[in-house]
Amino acid sequence: NIIKLKSKKTYGNKGMINSVYAYCRVSGKKQIDGHGLERQLDSIRKFCRREKLRILKTFNEQVSGTKDETKRPEFSKMITDILSNGINTIVVESMDRLAREYWIQEHLVIYLASKGIDLIAANTGENITRAISEDPMKKALIQMQGIFAELDKSMLIKRLHKARQKVKKETGRCEGQKPYGATPQEAEILKRVRYMRRSSKYHRGMTYQAIADQLNDEGIPTKRGRQWTPVLVYNILKRNRKFKRTKPSQTKYSRR
Repeated sequence: NIIKLKSKKTYGNKGMINSVYAYCRVSGKKQIDGHGLERQLDSIRKFCRREKLRILKTFNEQVSGTKDETKRPEFSKMITDILSNGINTIVVESMDRLAREYWIQEHLVIYLASKGIDLIAANTGENITRAISEDPMKKALIQMQGIFAELDKSMLIKRLHKARQKVKKETGRCEGQKPYGATPQEAEILKRVRYMRRSSKYHRGMTYQAIADQLNDEGIPTKRGRQWTPVLVYNILKRNRKFKRTKPSQTKYSRR
């Protein structure tokens, strides 16, 4: 079962494109052990040379007869690459190499079309996703899939926001980088910083500037590997509940 649709031989969103991804798939044990992948890639290479296209990367899917054909780790990796770098064209040898069963072919092609990804069949030169987009019924399916995908994303964001707000209310924080002092090494440095800052009858606390200079002179990096600053020292101490909060002056870093 192969999707047979007529369309103009145009690739990409704006005319001829330069770079494409090649996708090859074998399903039987003989194909996996044999030369199925090599034959498919050879056909794709011939097509790309003829059309002056450059294969940026090849994804080889090996789906044995005992596995669910809808589970495609290489296909998923390819889609992730496409959505991150903007190269939006895939070339397969033929539609039956995308999937054996028609319903899987159709599902994958509609998914690709909803993401704005072009699928080219090397044996016919057809832009399959564009052909499907020109079909009114299938175009409606693509649009509906996009709407429900957006709805699902919005609902997920709403649930995550509620969960974060609940955790934040219970613990005071719920996301982002762990505060300075979370690791044993940082805890020791934080202990020293608190001691340097603390004043007593026999010891006058150091200014935020002096503490920052001391840490930098000793070659102790911040969590992000940068230089210490007076404001950073203040913020780290501020996050520690045991520290008495005294905000430093913006012009002079000393106790008031």
